[in-house]
Amino acid sequence: MVTRRLALVFIALSGCVRASAPTAIAPGAGKRVEGDHGMVAASHPDAVAAGVEVLRLGGNAVDAAVATGFALSVTDVSQTGLGGGGAFTFYNAKTRRAEHLLFYPRSGEDPAWGMADTSRGARRPGRAAAVPGMVAGLLDMHTRFGKLTRAQVMAPAITLARDGFIVSPLLSRTITASKEKITADSLAMKRFMPRGEALHPGERLVQPELAATLERISAEGAPAFYTGAIAERLAAKVQAQGGLISVRDMANYKSASERPLCADWRGYTVLSAPPPMGGTSVVEMLQLAELSGITSAGGFTSQPEAVAKLADVLRIGGADAGRWRGDPFASSVPARGTSSLAYAKTRAGLVGGAFTDSMSAGDPRPFDSTATTGSCAAYDPYPTAAVGAAVNGQGARDASEADAHAEAVDDDAFTHGSLTSHMAIVDGDGNAVSATTTVGVLFGSGIYTDGFFLNSAASNFDARTRGINRYANSTMSPTIILDHGAVRLVVGAAGSQYIQPAIVQVALRTLAFGEDPGIAIAAPRIYASAGSKDVEVEPGFMTSVYQALVARGYRPQSRVADITFGGVHAVFVRNDGRRIGIADPRRDGVAGGN
Repeated sequence: MVTRRLALVFIALSGCVRASAPTAIAPGAGKRVEGDHGMVAASHPDAVAAGVEVLRLGGNAVDAAVATGFALSVTDVSQTGLGGGGAFTFYNAKTRRAEHLLFYPRSGEDPAWGMADTSRGARRPGRAAAVPGMVAGLLDMHTRFGKLTRAQVMAPAITLARDGFIVSPLLSRTITASKEKITADSLAMKRFMPRGEALHPGERLVQPELAATLERISAEGAPAFYTGAIAERLAAKVQAQGGLISVRDMANYKSASERPLCADWRGYTVLSAPPPMGGTSVVEMLQLAELSGITSAGGFTSQPEAVAKLADVLRIGGADAGRWRGDPFASSVPARGTSSLAYAKTRAGLVGGAFTDSMSAGDPRPFDSTATTGSCAAYDPYPTAAVGAAVNGQGARDASEADAHAEAVDDDAFTHGSLTSHMAIVDGDGNAVSATTTVGVLFGSGIYTDGFFLNSAASNFDARTRGINRYANSTMSPTIILDHGAVRLVVGAAGSQYIQPAIVQVALRTLAFGEDPGIAIAAPRIYASAGSKDVEVEPGFMTSVYQALVARGYRPQSRVADITFGGVHAVFVRNDGRRIGIADPRRDGVAGGN
């Protein structure tokens, strides 16, 4: 049985680790794995095993990412799936070229997508669902950069859906938390709550309808999903529940190639996700951390001044991210300016400066035409906003044009409660993929069709960004950091508004403070938002850190580490080429190598 073979692969790859007590299974086994060849870190062990198996078959990082992504659509079903979408950042070690592929859910052609709707119908499940991009994105990446056949990379996911996998405590909890959604559909209830209650940890989840859908995609490609019976049933079910997705919208869905954001930082080259994803915030926060002296602190856990400054940095980055967002093919989003060092210098004085109850966004537009210099010049980075918007042949509407007539936007509502799934992969040749995927909130919109749940991404549109035929906004920020052209850190996170702060804190601990990546990911974090004095803090900091936050004017709020506080997965590559795969202990994920 292939499922058993995947399990054996995972057990075998665990042998790459040199534990202090080889005869014992340590707490957190699989969370930190070392190897000399390919490495996969993702949010479910069976999905990691799928990626590792594909590497063993001779696949590259993209093949492994596609196999892992389809497998996560089966095993991490509350967070991601065929009804969702995401984004890839890819680095080709041989050509030294970086790529970014956007396949996030998008609106369709009905004019109602562009109008505010506060009616009762707007709250129906169908209105939360946007046109899913997962299948298009995974298959587009595979066609462009993969080596193996589509059947080879999809086989593990099909087996996991057909034969089932063992339910974890986390999946059981998320099913319980989503009882109202799941019980609204008789077939979903049959699969996930067969006795009227969530499947228990240790039970097997079998999904024959999903297996059938995956088999059709494997045999026929993306048209099997976006045209024909699957698309027709999806559109009919969405419209029956008040939604707008049509068969034509499904057939017209396309993923989009973009240039990644790029910045020089401490001698590294940071490549991150452009709009409508959230990489601008990651880059801006890293530069502010350098300019404000945080990177010289040596650590966070026992450094009160550094953590107080970090809270300021998170608020600044959050304020700018909340203002300057949108689909770059429809709006002029000054992402290049927001992520520029020149703009960061204008904002750095706010770190440690006069304390305010809320943080306002700055104006990065004057810096959007800043010339590309340093190492980024070799990577053809994200263009100025006007160029980016012209790619789609549409008029570029400035991202601030809607402000004068927009209703108030609650930035927390824009992201609150969303969950995601991240994978980080480096193959034996040094190619790397950082990919984040999602269905939005737990089990997305709750609409279940052909074995998968549809996303809730339409809820991410607001007065500034809504419209027809455009991608929704997201905080997802799949990032790759290079060291003189070689991959050093592949990192990303799950967890909505906690994504960018988590990535930044892990990158700082790893690359500025020199902490082991396993310690960096497990270490306590903070979260601060632009509109509040509250700072969420995980336990584990020295008491002087909490005291410093209070002295600065913040109100620390205790936050127990859980799945929403940024589930980071990463691969760190040492100078000698040794790969270290890390999975966040806050989630179910593991790492594995071939």
